[in-house]
Amino acid sequence: MSTEESTRKRLEISWEALEDAFENNAPEVHSYLHMVTGEVLRVVDGVADPTMHQRIASDAGYLRVDPVSSREQYRWMERFIATVQESDLRSRLVAAIDGKGAFRRFKDVLMSFPADRERWFQFRTERLKSCMEAWLDAHSIEAVPRPVWTPPAESPAATPAEEDEAMAALRRARQGLEGLRRRLREVADLVPAREIETAIAFLEWLRDRRGPQDRSDVGED
Repeated sequence: MSTEESTRKRLEISWEALEDAFENNAPEVHSYLHMVTGEVLRVVDGVADPTMHQRIASDAGYLRVDPVSSREQYRWMERFIATVQESDLRSRLVAAIDGKGAFRRFKDVLMSFPADRERWFQFRTERLKSCMEAWLDAHSIEAVPRPVWTPPAESPAATPAEEDEAMAALRRARQGLEGLRRRLREVADLVPAREIETAIAFLEWLRDRRGPQDRSDVGED
């Protein structure tokens, strides 16, 4: 093992929360990675305690997350458009990203083209992942998978067919959850700017009101 590898900090990161932090570049939103738990803390100006941002910023246990700039995310749309084969869709997307509100118009156009819309999500995810990995590397952090708790077996061993069906059900559940989260992100894009802080505060209230039993039912991806 090289000296560089030995000095890298291995951290079980909440990957999806970090992905959201990299994608959200609203000026009033500040995100921090906790260097012990791997959790991502989001502080919203005007919603959080005014002194919280200062306290966290001065805490060495937190690392500020710098999101991908709007300019770079705009370039992603341009590069994606260059890969579109259908000329009518390509023309509509070019027109959509001209001027203010480009991101919303771009997504609105893709709503009528499910296959290209899914391809865009994959395209964007890959570039977002590259940015995250480069950032982690720059801070000598190695992201490791979080352990997934599994309950002890209380029934006889399942047959191969039953195991296959169980794995298929798990995949369907995960895909359904990812679909809901994607819909949540899309709806968030349509929230008026003046209502964003209220929406975030409500979502954080929903998160904080969960009891221990609720949290135990939420798996880590």
